[in-house]
Amino acid sequence: MANATQVSSTDRRMPLVEHLIELRKRLMRAALGIIVGSVIGWFLSDQILLLMSAPINGAGDGRLAKLNFTNVTSAFDVRFEIALIAGIVITSPIWLYQIFAFITPAFTRQEKKFVFGFFFSAVPLFLAGCAAGWFVIPHIVVLMISFAPGNSASLLDGKEYLDFALRLMLIVGVAFVLPVFLVIMNFARLVRGKTIFKAWRFALLAITLFTAIATPSADVISMLLLAIPMVALFFAAVGVSVVHDRRLDRREAAALAGAGTLE
Repeated sequence: MANATQVSSTDRRMPLVEHLIELRKRLMRAALGIIVGSVIGWFLSDQILLLMSAPINGAGDGRLAKLNFTNVTSAFDVRFEIALIAGIVITSPIWLYQIFAFITPAFTRQEKKFVFGFFFSAVPLFLAGCAAGWFVIPHIVVLMISFAPGNSASLLDGKEYLDFALRLMLIVGVAFVLPVFLVIMNFARLVRGKTIFKAWRFALLAITLFTAIATPSADVISMLLLAIPMVALFFAAVGVSVVHDRRLDRREAAALAGAGTLE
């Protein structure tokens, strides 16, 4: 009897153990991909640094703005961070695939087709979010430098500026992917589309706060440039979820009707 109980207990634990092993495998693959991407990013760091410095060099209006590295290790730290963020962006198809591959066992065979469809939408959404973050950076820089007196020089801390610019791009990229995970939660029947829609006020507030924090320059144009696509993506996720719920409801109603007829 004790042996049967022990076997039963082991059987119950095995799925969790296998789940953790699968998680470790996916994380290791994602990390390895990011490391390889970071090596590529290291060799591209000079070109990326020039591109990210362009908004400062082109501020104009009689104001001089230059990046300033305040200590010996700042330039190396900046290159390392550029390489890491570039590696994350370059290998986004790899680590996003690992995320989706990890969650697919929770779905049926039919639902898995949709999940991998979401993967193919998540990658361009992440890249579009990074591009949106890149697009608003010049607006923020020009606005902040415009407060300096005419014919003056603004010496910006290179590490702080690039920290801000790189993290803004990465955070906005991740934010653009979040609606995809809302839809996945709906397909997993964890939340219904109507429930997601009822939270639209909180979603708008969260998006507003996020864009205000991500663009700490009181620049309404930059906030709108980030907020509008994020709001559109949220309501697109709501629309997909509601349509999916209606299809499931019709399918279940038809199944119940068929079962009643057989009886």
